[in-house]
Amino acid sequence: MKKARYIRQSTAQQSNLRQMAKAHPDEILFIDTISGSVPFNERPQGRRLMEAVEAGEINYVSYHAIDRCGRSTINVLQTLQYFYDKSVVVKIDNLGLESMINGKANPVFNLITTILSELSSLEKSSLLERQAEGIAQSKLRGVYKGRVKGTTDSAEETLLKHKRVVKSLKTNPTLSLRQIAKLASDNDYKVSANTVKKVVSILQKQN
Repeated sequence: MKKARYIRQSTAQQSNLRQMAKAHPDEILFIDTISGSVPFNERPQGRRLMEAVEAGEINYVSYHAIDRCGRSTINVLQTLQYFYDKSVVVKIDNLGLESMINGKANPVFNLITTILSELSSLEKSSLLERQAEGIAQSKLRGVYKGRVKGTTDSAEETLLKHKRVVKSLKTNPTLSLRQIAKLASDNDYKVSANTVKKVVSILQKQN
């Protein structure tokens, strides 16, 4: 088999990457330092891996966990389906499962990966609910921060609502507003460059 290992991380950790290379000498490493909200086929190394698959250079791909494939259920399942259509075996290390057995789809793999992807989406919904509860408690305690000019939400609400933007700004400080907006967006969450600008303004005032 022609093996590859895909790794996605939010920040660079060079020492860990060297260790990973030594631990898997028979695998070609494809490493993206990018937000998980970016669809797999739009990530630089994700695209390179797919190009290697198209060229017949790879027929086995390992991930540490299912969330490395993508953040949304749709993107995860689309990525796994792409590899299946190309007869590429996918292994999820922390599940100890492979997508195919003797060239046929592994039903247990499909069931578990679908469930885990759905649970991830539910977790995001739960997070939004907890954020709303936190805002309500802040209002009751009278510790609400003032609103930023040009917004309909308070500074606290805006940062809570756009946590992905905040994370993307902190991990990719040199990117433009449009690039940050694209990086932070996915199928379930869309953000504009103007919104990123508002978030930047809030963070600058807090600093």
